Amino acid sequence: MRILVAEDDPTIRQMMATLLSRCGFDCRSVDNGRKAVEAWEDETFDFIFMDVQMPVMDGFAATRMIREKEALKGGHTPIIALTAHAMEQDRQQCLDSGMDDYLSKPIDLDELFSLLKNDYSKGVS
Repeated sequence: MRILVAEDDPTIRQMMATLLSRCGFDCRSVDNGRKAVEAWEDETFDFIFMDVQMPVMDGFAATRMIREKEALKGGHTPIIALTAHAMEQDRQQCLDSGMDDYLSKPIDLDELFSLLKNDYSKGVS
């Protein structure tokens, strides 16, 4: 399974990439939303973990751009929001932008792996 991690915090980005790689996932990481869109255009990913607050392009804009491109060419890559904000309206904003689910920081490993097991094939959580 190929996973893209889009996270501007180098510690979190490295931790997630290392953890996912050690668990057998093929992981690529980028540090902003524009790079996430470019990586998605260049490669095929089974999952994207997308921080919502990043420089250059935030996770909301990157997700909307990916969803617009998917609408034209088909397919659906599950996108999971990564955010320090844990209020219901924050979760709703993530879903409204086209993200499939939500993972709050600090990241709970059991929750992370549970999300990877979900079926997001229809674009809903």
